[in-house]
Amino acid sequence: MSREAILAAIKKNQPEYQALPDLSGFGQAGPGDPAAFKKVVETLGGQVYEINSFTEIQALVAAHYTDLKQVVAIREEYLPGAATQWQTGDGRQLEHVDLAIIPGQLGVAENGAIWVTESEIEVRVLPFITQHLAIVIDSKDILPTMHDAYARIGEPSTGFSAFIAGPSKTADIEQSLVLGAHGAKSLTVFMIR
Repeated sequence: MSREAILAAIKKNQPEYQALPDLSGFGQAGPGDPAAFKKVVETLGGQVYEINSFTEIQALVAAHYTDLKQVVAIREEYLPGAATQWQTGDGRQLEHVDLAIIPGQLGVAENGAIWVTESEIEVRVLPFITQHLAIVIDSKDILPTMHDAYARIGEPSTGFSAFIAGPSKTADIEQSLVLGAHGAKSLTVFMIR
């Protein structure tokens, strides 16, 4: 049988088109539960600090992180005095970043994931190359499920975006838990009340 005959037979034997299933029942009406979000993040190995304003971040960083040589904060109000000249280069200028503080667009209560895009983080590699990652998110932006998150996101308008949940870890290597294998060793969430 010739190639053309095989392809013609395949084309002729296509299944009927079917409508995609309705997934609207999986979403939930209303806001997500910040307490549930916090519990999941902590279960994943992260820590959540509920704050009233950005001014509280500086004291929390000083209390919980020692020996930080290079800190990058996307917004000056997150941590006054943090590195400001880090955006230019091919990413290697960030190899010694100990802590990066970035904004998150939304969080998901069911799995502790936080949606970040390159429009906020500016350099794609930043949340993955840093030793420790802190994400600032408003508790009003916590959604119940991933279905709700995708409904809000719609079609992404940036070239890069990701859900980040917990510190990076793997147990694939001789079944030993390794932190920071594919990203930051720790995740801290500053959740604005």
